[in-house]
Amino acid sequence: MKNQLQGIFKIPELRNRVLYTLAILVIIRTGVHIPIPGINTTALAAAMQSQQNTLFGLYDLFAGGAFSKAALFALGIMPYISASIIIQLLGAVIPYFQKLQKEGEEGRTKITQLTRYGTLLISALQSFGIAQLLMSPTMATRIGDRMIPVVPNPGIGFILMTMLTLSTGTILIMWLGERITERGIGNGISLIIMIGIMARFPNTVISEIALIQEGVRNILTDLVLLVIMFGVIMFVVLLTQGKRKIPVQYAKRVVGRKVYGGQATHIPLKVNTSGVMPIIFAQAIMFIPSTISTFFPNNSFIQVIMRYFNTQHPFYWAVFGLIIIFFTYFYTAIAFNPIEVADNMKKSGGFIPGIRPGKKTSEFIDNILTRVTLPGSVFLAIVAVFPYILMKVMNINYGLASFFGGTSLIIIVGVALDTLQQIESHLLMRHYDGFLKSGKIASRRR
Repeated sequence: MKNQLQGIFKIPELRNRVLYTLAILVIIRTGVHIPIPGINTTALAAAMQSQQNTLFGLYDLFAGGAFSKAALFALGIMPYISASIIIQLLGAVIPYFQKLQKEGEEGRTKITQLTRYGTLLISALQSFGIAQLLMSPTMATRIGDRMIPVVPNPGIGFILMTMLTLSTGTILIMWLGERITERGIGNGISLIIMIGIMARFPNTVISEIALIQEGVRNILTDLVLLVIMFGVIMFVVLLTQGKRKIPVQYAKRVVGRKVYGGQATHIPLKVNTSGVMPIIFAQAIMFIPSTISTFFPNNSFIQVIMRYFNTQHPFYWAVFGLIIIFFTYFYTAIAFNPIEVADNMKKSGGFIPGIRPGKKTSEFIDNILTRVTLPGSVFLAIVAVFPYILMKVMNINYGLASFFGGTSLIIIVGVALDTLQQIESHLLMRHYDGFLKSGKIASRRR
């Protein structure tokens, strides 16, 4: 590992990319701790404690803790992700966006521009909602004998200032993420999310050490948790890297005096094509009841419903898992189009041995994709539900359990592998040994 790290800093281009990425990430983490003006931070911290198992808690996860602090980057990168998802969904149903997706570089430029406009619109709407939430009487917190509001001086001035500040922060994060992708190492947007999630890990470790010192937690329990974490990470790596390869043969073509084609390749169908998106969609849906219940704390019917939507109730686990399986198939159908793949193969003179080009090829690919997605969706559901099961069985809090599966772990593993592969490619291109000299990473298999 020492030699590999030295190799990074021996290559000027790679060294500059890594340092550039680290500098931008430091700037982003600094913005997470700068609160917007007009906020009582003590009252806000107390009020946000009750929002951890709601949509606001999920939002805070992707904002790296900035949302619970009403910081400059409180919206995080979520408006950009939301705009990207909307554009991608529109591409499946609206011909104009389908046309843009097929126009190559020019089409991608237009889609990027539309995504930026969508990000600004969504961030403006969400910042308006946040301003209203912060001014709400339900956010007031009792400190001593007094009810302290989060916003001491509410009004139109605070709303406009919040909209301007948070929207500007989101656009700045989006721009910094694009700079990382262009001039740094790895995918900028993904790295920003991953760093935000990992920023909670040191506090979680310190809390566990404090529990051991106080005698609340047995050190043997934490050793068992470490073994479980290692096993879960291995499982998530397998889930992320798992592929089903479909062999493809290209016919020889004679163009002038040159012969093209004739080589054999394959189509890699990932076991988990949809990535972490099904868990995000499912969590957003499952948090809706708890979010509604915060606005109706005295309604008996809603409180009865909330017993079943408690994260430690088996009913919650079952519904959560089924929704993840549904969204895995749904998002895979949007992200991967077998008909388009079959048409492109036919135009390029490619064919699957034993399968006729055209419709038969698309049906064959679709059939395999459906079968591969089933175990992938089930395993994804297990990984997502596992933290809640661990909370009930091992009696640990969600802050620690979230690193044993779910959205956090899948994002961390996926982004880390992607970044590692990019570093590997730079090292190997200049005849240096990569990080995984004897590993099984897909890009290094022969």
